Amino acid sequence: MCTNKIDKGIKEKRPNKTSKILKGMAFNMLKHAFLFFRYYLDLVIDLVFAFIWDGERQAVPDLEARHAMLAESAVELAKRIRNKTLKSEELVRACVERIQAVNPVLNAVVDQRFDEAIKEAREIDKQIENGLPDQYFEQKPFLGVPFTAKESHAVAGLLHPLGITHRANVRASEDAVCVRLLKNAGAIAVAVTNVPEINKWQETRNMVIGQTRNPYHTGRTVGGSSGGEAALHSALASPISLCSDIGGSTRMPAFYCGLFALNPTAGYTSLKGSALRTGLDPTMASIGFISKHVEDLAPLTKIVAGDKAKELGLDREVNMKNVKVYYVDTAQDLRVSPISAELRDAMNQVVAKLSDVTRLTASSPQPYYHRGFDHMFALWKHGMSKETESFPRMLTNNKGEAHGLAELGKKLIGTSPYTLAAILKLLDEQVLPSVNAEWAEALTAKMIEDLTTVLGDSGVLLFPSAPMVAPYHYSLLLRPFNFAYWGVLNAIKFPAAQVPLGLNPDGIPLGIQVVAAPRQEGLCLSVAQHLQELFGGYKPPCRVPN
Repeated sequence: MCTNKIDKGIKEKRPNKTSKILKGMAFNMLKHAFLFFRYYLDLVIDLVFAFIWDGERQAVPDLEARHAMLAESAVELAKRIRNKTLKSEELVRACVERIQAVNPVLNAVVDQRFDEAIKEAREIDKQIENGLPDQYFEQKPFLGVPFTAKESHAVAGLLHPLGITHRANVRASEDAVCVRLLKNAGAIAVAVTNVPEINKWQETRNMVIGQTRNPYHTGRTVGGSSGGEAALHSALASPISLCSDIGGSTRMPAFYCGLFALNPTAGYTSLKGSALRTGLDPTMASIGFISKHVEDLAPLTKIVAGDKAKELGLDREVNMKNVKVYYVDTAQDLRVSPISAELRDAMNQVVAKLSDVTRLTASSPQPYYHRGFDHMFALWKHGMSKETESFPRMLTNNKGEAHGLAELGKKLIGTSPYTLAAILKLLDEQVLPSVNAEWAEALTAKMIEDLTTVLGDSGVLLFPSAPMVAPYHYSLLLRPFNFAYWGVLNAIKFPAAQVPLGLNPDGIPLGIQVVAAPRQEGLCLSVAQHLQELFGGYKPPCRVPN
């Protein structure tokens, strides 16, 4: 009798196991069918939008020989000013003239202080000519170098609309902390640049300034939210570009515009005065920079990190042969488009070249995956739910609350003061279900723990930047979750460097992210520097004099 019961139990369990296997097979078949459908849907979307926008492609003016210094790094420019081989006034005038030349094509500038900047530069030149001690230059490492900032960073006296019509004429009364720190380092504010409404979209477009265009192809997006900065910097019009990042807002425009960027570990830079933040609440956002040159990113990050900079290991010396390399060639988040063939190929090239570097060690590149990458958008959305700022209230300049369904109705009859992207963001917050907090917290914690253990203090993760190169204007409305490759790294608060990898056959930038464990920024930048040497780094969108 006992044997019969055991046999019966085994027979009853077998169908359950078989059922699970069949369900798993069915799910995988459906998933692959869906990804197959998404792949061809993306092809159709691109064909339609290419028909609309390829004919609108406009070239950025070539860099004039007298402005050739604008191709140099901010570090080198500061050194030349210090050594009296370049005057600050000459550099600021070149920056102003270049902005005036490219902005009609790019539509990146919101407000400017050209005359004041030239006067400040002239005064700096006088001080240098009269003699300054070495200690002064150490305290002001970017003395006389001009900078621009996304307009969501308050710059005293300049417009500070955050991309919304309710603040179209508002001017900042004082500097954001990051702006003040950069000024204290000797840099000169020249202009503020365009952002999407409250920094919350993958394109830089709003109802106040309009749409900012990509210097490599003006029919394509610059990304968001630091899109104005990326457009100007890539077009060689701004030596220093001050950005911020809560869902890829520094790295996304850097990728789309062929630049380097660093988004430091969350919690090490002050957001006070940026997008009306008080700087007192925890956030997954960070202040960061984009640049044509890797060498700029560590010294600039030190400035905005202030007293906390020493914790980020920015001066760390790294031997590439001792770096452990892991990579993710694609994620399985069904909300996100499949990775394009050209970006897969770019990843494979990086892995192959780094394999050559590490072939004599036990640290050859290894694939890595965590199931958190199946839910990149959901984890980011949950992270955003913990931020203290209220998007619906901020859209009204904190004088009420915008309602997605009502604004969608207004949009249909042309009376809404918001873009369709902002309305979709409202609907996501107000209509669509929230993410299960307990599930998201548990999965995020497991992901942080596992990736921190795997990377340690000597490992980096090569991670895709996006499913595709800079998309055509408006096409991201049909792909609203594609930023998740950046956003998931905000959710886990890991530092990440964006690295350009040349241009595709159509002249559009390729790139990749280099991720490290928290407070390992120096490791990120060392790998980025090595990839700059291997792949050539930034490729300008126009002719540059030798």
